[in-house]
Amino acid sequence: MNKVALIIGAGPGISAAFARELVAAGYTVALASRDMEKLKPLAESIGAYAFKVDANSIEDIQKLFYFVENAWGEPELVLYNPSARVKGDILSLNPNKVSEAVHTTAIGAFTAAQEAAKRMIPRNHGAIFFTGATASVKGFANSSGFAMGKFAVRGLAQCLARELAPQGIHVAHFVIDGSVKADPANDAMTADAIAKTYMAILNQPKAAWTWEIELRSKDEHF
Repeated sequence: MNKVALIIGAGPGISAAFARELVAAGYTVALASRDMEKLKPLAESIGAYAFKVDANSIEDIQKLFYFVENAWGEPELVLYNPSARVKGDILSLNPNKVSEAVHTTAIGAFTAAQEAAKRMIPRNHGAIFFTGATASVKGFANSSGFAMGKFAVRGLAQCLARELAPQGIHVAHFVIDGSVKADPANDAMTADAIAKTYMAILNQPKAAWTWEIELRSKDEHF
């Protein structure tokens, strides 16, 4: 049976590391991003396939699922990564820019989850993952535009975990609480280390599913 994974908002960090783990585990992996110039070489280097998608477009995400499904089959796993960061104090923020950022982060996540659920519910099987951040659980000054979207994705994940778990679909939200380092020296939190946790959650038995996990460096100041 061909196992298909779709990663939306793919890049050289966590998503690339997770894609490598999935390919090694026998998955056909589709990577989607707006920047095809960077995505194509990355996809080729890890044995994945590249698709152009704008996470701010509902239609783009819907078409992406159609293309992947027709090329290889319905995805067993969908990971939604994209988010948009708009910094500024409450008086200086442009409401239109904030609306666009929240749309990319939250409405994009909802659309991807809806498209995934349409295909997974009839099979009573699948996994929908969301990449979160410190801003998913804690707001910071001058970061309301970013936190609003991330808080929304966490709420979405929590709702869907309760809604879809009885139908055999594992929904999980990953809070990446800290900076991701390129150098693994001193046990720094790297994309490769995070990807192994993603795989561990993917392979959890149904009797003990996690809906959320927080990842941080061992040296993080709590």
